[in-house]
Amino acid sequence: MPFVLIVIITKTLRGGLRMANMKAAIYYGPGQTKFEERPIPTPGPGEILMKNVSATTCGTDLKQYRRGYRTDKPGESKIFGHESAGVVAEVGTGVTKFNVGDRIAPHNSAPCGSCYWCRREQYSLCEKIVFATGAWAEYRLIPASVVEKNTFFIPEHVSYRLAACVEPLSCAVYSVDQSGLVLMDTVVVNGAGPLGLFHVITAKLRGAYVIVCDSVPFRLECAKRLGADQVVNIKEANDQVTAVRELTPDKRGVDIAFDCTGLPEIWEMNLNMVRNGGTVMEFGGCKGGSTVTFDCGRLHYAQITVKGLFHTIPRVVEESFNMIIRGLIPEDIIIGKTFPLEKFQDALDSHATGLVVKNEIRCDQ
Repeated sequence: MPFVLIVIITKTLRGGLRMANMKAAIYYGPGQTKFEERPIPTPGPGEILMKNVSATTCGTDLKQYRRGYRTDKPGESKIFGHESAGVVAEVGTGVTKFNVGDRIAPHNSAPCGSCYWCRREQYSLCEKIVFATGAWAEYRLIPASVVEKNTFFIPEHVSYRLAACVEPLSCAVYSVDQSGLVLMDTVVVNGAGPLGLFHVITAKLRGAYVIVCDSVPFRLECAKRLGADQVVNIKEANDQVTAVRELTPDKRGVDIAFDCTGLPEIWEMNLNMVRNGGTVMEFGGCKGGSTVTFDCGRLHYAQITVKGLFHTIPRVVEESFNMIIRGLIPEDIIIGKTFPLEKFQDALDSHATGLVVKNEIRCDQ
């Protein structure tokens, strides 16, 4: 009889744990968020339940809040955010690499590895890509493929909030990687938000001469602190294209132009900022349904390469996390203010001012 009672009590305790709720920032659609309680997820085979410590704000979060996101479904609600780092709270069956208590930084996605695009090593186009969302909450469920391919141990000398930046950093590193940038190239980065500044860091590490365009003095100052060679305040320039070309050798234009604004008009300007034979990297995602117009003669006779780029790939994610480990990402510049989880909306609003690069949301307070 005592043995039976022990078994019943154990099951009840486990059931009580699973019935517990967590606090979370919930997104209901453009301009609609609430701070609510949701059930704590249960990790399945190969999955990890992570107790979030730090989450960070991102320009993509702000765009989603303002205008929605392409994967939004009418009437659907979801936990907001996609960048966080924390501690392993529970592991599913089959997880052997990580243990409860480990400090970890998960990326927000992982490719399947077997579809047509993965076989061609175009992993960001994977048709079965799995995303790990739900970063702005007390707990976050990490899918098995993300655990296997894109989750990292955080060394003791690295903060949770900086480790949480691995996803946006890896997107910027992938963009620079795919641009063909070589030593001594001259490049322009249009937009000095978080992704633009990560482009600056990466391009400088590869030996580029970097010009940055933005309208916010604080962001331009951050770009200079991160190594930008020239900055252009577009509110003070009569013509943004001319201002950039005048900063290049013989005014011929840059070797590579990166868009980090997601504005169609900047996509079009990029074509005129590059030299003949140059490359345009249309990195910033524009609002759904947006269109641009290119001069066919300019594109054809000047032999300009125009590339779209989305997301990132596992190799680059690992490289980016190593950049963080090696101290190549200045935390004091990248992370601005800290907000408790229940003040997530204030963190997002602060991000929108352009007076910080990113904000931290503490999920464990």
